[in-house]
Amino acid sequence: MQKSMATATLIEPLQATPPQPAKSVVQLRKSRPIINPWVVALTVTLATFMELLDTSIANVSLPYIAGGLGRSYDEVTWILTTYLVANAVVLPMSAWLSRVFGRKTYYMACVALFTITSFFCGIAPTLGIMLLSRVLQGIGGGGLAPVEQAILVDAFPPAKRASAFALYTVAIVTAPAIGPVLGGWITDNYNWRWVFFINIPVGLLSLFLTNRFVHDPESYAEERKTVRGPAVNGKPGKLRVDGIGIALVGLGSAALEVLLDRGQIDDWFGSRFIIAMFVIGISCLTAAVFWELHVPDPIIDFRLLKVRNFALANLFYFVFGFGLFASTTMIPQLLQSLYGYRAIDAGLVLGPGALVITFLAPVGAQLVQRGIVKPRILLFGAVMIVGMSFLHYSHFNLDTDYKHYALARALQGLGYGFFFVPLSVIAYSQLSPAQNNKASSLTNFFRNWGGSFGIAFITTMSERRQNFHQDRVGSTIAASSSTLQQNIHQTAAYLQAHGFSPADAVTAAYGRVYDQLHAQTQLLAFMDCFHIIGVITLIAAPLVLLTKSFKAPAKAPEGH
Repeated sequence: MQKSMATATLIEPLQATPPQPAKSVVQLRKSRPIINPWVVALTVTLATFMELLDTSIANVSLPYIAGGLGRSYDEVTWILTTYLVANAVVLPMSAWLSRVFGRKTYYMACVALFTITSFFCGIAPTLGIMLLSRVLQGIGGGGLAPVEQAILVDAFPPAKRASAFALYTVAIVTAPAIGPVLGGWITDNYNWRWVFFINIPVGLLSLFLTNRFVHDPESYAEERKTVRGPAVNGKPGKLRVDGIGIALVGLGSAALEVLLDRGQIDDWFGSRFIIAMFVIGISCLTAAVFWELHVPDPIIDFRLLKVRNFALANLFYFVFGFGLFASTTMIPQLLQSLYGYRAIDAGLVLGPGALVITFLAPVGAQLVQRGIVKPRILLFGAVMIVGMSFLHYSHFNLDTDYKHYALARALQGLGYGFFFVPLSVIAYSQLSPAQNNKASSLTNFFRNWGGSFGIAFITTMSERRQNFHQDRVGSTIAASSSTLQQNIHQTAAYLQAHGFSPADAVTAAYGRVYDQLHAQTQLLAFMDCFHIIGVITLIAAPLVLLTKSFKAPAKAPEGH
């Protein structure tokens, strides 16, 4: 009896204190210290800025890279193409990949891959190694911008989201603009390899900060389950991989990017290679749209485009990328070829626009957040200003000085400063939190393709319009024209007075006239490009008014 009582005494305390259940994932996450969302925003913007900088920083260094690797200029242009192709392939898949691996894990993997391959780009001894490194660098970089945008949407409550988009605006607008300037300065003062090496310290800092401050939200764990089938015996289901969708999107995006980047170089549809890229790109992307609309968990959720505000926002993401990248590419090219600007000087013309955007994007965020101006009204005004800025450019001539170009860029910056924030607010206004991740891939998908089409447009159109103006102007100048002959004789006489022989002086005088004709027609071609982009932008502006009105989110509590 005593033995049984003793046993009971020993057992009772064990029964009275049941085993404590393990902390749930939610409890663990609640135990983490609250991270200021601005710390998260600055952390993820760092790597995105670096990646967007790399889309343009190597452009002015290509002649030096060609010399360093012992290849022709045409061959090393593939350094730009391979990066853009890899970027275009990965970008639309980033939402799915981040759900498979976890957003933080995937983002850090992208930063790590981008940083490591930047090192290999910098030490590349041959063009083959350089191209392979650029492909991998593009794969790493392609996931950064859409994942950052998704992180910003989740990190900030709806009432404060506009401010986060203001920071994102500064990154995506200024990075491509300062890329050529920074690349030219580094190449002139150091070595072209440092164009890639500068990514390494930034990448390492980004990895450290991301690991410390960025965490996947609790709701994201539930969203990740959608890429797996139903659980079996308490274990996660088998991973659902849309292999056909991946193949169609990847192959179609790669072919279309090659088409846009190499089209003018290879004479567009005069080349069998370009025709093949066109057929592959259009066929695969068309098939991808139909396929993705009928699979349960698509790589790209085109069904989101049924939401009116989101669909219209993506149209303007395309317009945004088209105008921004076209002008950022065209202005330095115009100033260097016709006005004799150095790469650094041409970049300084872009500076005022970037400065205006940096100051005005937060102002636009406050106007939206405080309900002072409705997002669609602010966006409509911004689109109109951007369109008018392009038309303003189209009236310049060869006597236009730095001040006028800088002020025109500042006017363009005024429009873009109020463009992206209300656009992003409209894009996410009718979406649920579970759709944010997929939406970020689509918005960046359209912005990226807008930029690719914009660059291809000005590359092709400027050359073709120059040929048009040269034929037209040249046909109006007869060889027997008294004005032309007077100009030739005056120039030849001046050259003879400075040591030229009579025959050489006449030849040089004709050469000078041709150079003047070439400069004038080239300028007219660039002005035509500005005019066309301005008209397209202004035509798109009224479509903003088709967006549905939505209730502005209430002011977030201070705990956020």
